[in-house]
Amino acid sequence: MPPLLTDSEVAAALDAPTTIAAMRDALHAAHDGRLVAPPRATAPLDGGRMVLTAGHLVGQWYGSCSYDTFGLPGSEPVAVLHDASTGGVRAVAVGTELSSRRTGGLGGVAIDTLARPDAATLGVVGSGRQAWAQVWAAAAVRPLREVRVHSRSVARRTAFVSRVRAELGVPARAVDSAAAAVADRDIVVIATSSTTPVVDAADLAPGAHVNAVGFKQVDRHEFGPDLLDRAEVLVTDSPAQAAGYAPPMLAALPPYAERLRDLGAVLAAAVPGRTSADQISAFCATGLGGTELFLLDRLVRVAATV
Repeated sequence: MPPLLTDSEVAAALDAPTTIAAMRDALHAAHDGRLVAPPRATAPLDGGRMVLTAGHLVGQWYGSCSYDTFGLPGSEPVAVLHDASTGGVRAVAVGTELSSRRTGGLGGVAIDTLARPDAATLGVVGSGRQAWAQVWAAAAVRPLREVRVHSRSVARRTAFVSRVRAELGVPARAVDSAAAAVADRDIVVIATSSTTPVVDAADLAPGAHVNAVGFKQVDRHEFGPDLLDRAEVLVTDSPAQAAGYAPPMLAALPPYAERLRDLGAVLAAAVPGRTSADQISAFCATGLGGTELFLLDRLVRVAATV
């Protein structure tokens, strides 16, 4: 029987360096055409939707990750990894941890690639699972000197700060506004469920890098066009998925679409990333298809060597 992995098992097996290395390899593979990663598919159902992402690392594996939008308390994503030569199931992961670490890992690659080499301060707007994964990854690619955190809930942002101190060993403090969280920060993470902008681009310091993880479509977005206007370096992990959003993603529409770069292409030096210290860069995460499976494959391989 193939292994059935839970959130606790995924968390125990995947540290930040391993996760970030896997996501860097996935982006290279997608740029080279070895990772086939179509935009996500959606099936409308009565009261919700089923969403499916799929990927194929040519000659090695293929698989899918599915989740629903019903909002039921027991609902969990399911990732299934198949062997490309036999079709057999190699592993199944149930829970949110694989996807969270995948998104954090992609964010870590973006920070490592686009943020200034001397970036050491981080501002976070949001205090949930995705915000944590971004900070967890950021701490693995930059020697963070301080983290500031803002979210609507005083209790949640206070707990988040305590976790940063305890698990990452990084000084952190909670602040009362998004502006206070992002002001003078080298790196900014926006990871909220807000459908309206929570950050004013005018509050960003010259040279800042921004990871935007939440809603970013024309009808709901946690940042506004002012961020896209100010960002001289605008990057996503999947231009195809950015263009395939319905309704469209802000950054995939004119006048921004022609400036939107592929993170894999930046890694491969096919297009430029940051070229000066005072540029503002922004990474608009889409969740490149197949990356949960890439990470699940890496987890299985790591486990096999233990």
